[in-house]
Amino acid sequence: MVKGANQQVRAPSLATMYERAIGSAAMFVPGFFANARPGVPSFLVRVRGDRVAIEDAPLPEQAHFLGALDGRPCVAVDEGTDDETADETAGAAGFVGLRQLWGQVDDQVWAVAGRAVQIVAWDGTHRFCGRCGQQTQPLADQRARQCPNCGLAVYPRLAPAVIVLVERSDGRALLARNANFSDPFYSCLAGFVEPGETLEEAVRREVREEVGIEVRDLRYFGSQPWPFPHSLMVGFVAQLASGELRPDGQEITDADWFSVSDLPPVPGEISIARALIEDWRRRRGA
Repeated sequence: MVKGANQQVRAPSLATMYERAIGSAAMFVPGFFANARPGVPSFLVRVRGDRVAIEDAPLPEQAHFLGALDGRPCVAVDEGTDDETADETAGAAGFVGLRQLWGQVDDQVWAVAGRAVQIVAWDGTHRFCGRCGQQTQPLADQRARQCPNCGLAVYPRLAPAVIVLVERSDGRALLARNANFSDPFYSCLAGFVEPGETLEEAVRREVREEVGIEVRDLRYFGSQPWPFPHSLMVGFVAQLASGELRPDGQEITDADWFSVSDLPPVPGEISIARALIEDWRRRRGA
């Protein structure tokens, strides 16, 4: 358990704690109902905004059940929002941001932490009905909140987004600089899926809108839950069909075709964007 005002979260101590709690190669099974009594050993995720503190602790009576990690119940507890005034307290209590947690723990553990943040955020932002304003109540038989007045039921929010690595016939890959990036790196093109679109249509539209080219031969690559705050990233690889690069100048400030030998700074390993880039590099013999 991480506690004490003078105990700062460090990567070695996190790794040691999680391996002791659940082992180094964990398997997670999502779920809604906890088939265990309060008090049994559990994997407890305390959530404060987008920060988490993970403990090997008894199963509490009131918590969001997330599933089981190697047979151990996983639960999330809402400890309120995290703001600048709480940063010092959050750090002292063992809280760490999801981005900082990446690489310090097993991938499955990170996914459970992300699931906890999303479930807590959804529950906290849907306490009142969006149709009539009455207070909602949690349903006992599914993960949902329902208005007792008008019957509107709300479920955890998920925003699907596509991300694509476009390749040219000479083997170069398209990478772009997004105006919203806080760090000076280049990445794959990405965007949210609009109502009524297929994933493939969203890929073609986003590429056309952002850099002015057409793509063909779309191939599914993989997907990644992205809890910032509640996206599901769906990855594709595509080939250039026609057109010349014309960044829109608003969302995309620069775009170019890169070879494996002249790559600009790229995203960290936390993202599916990096996985797409690494897959392309391997296919090009890098």
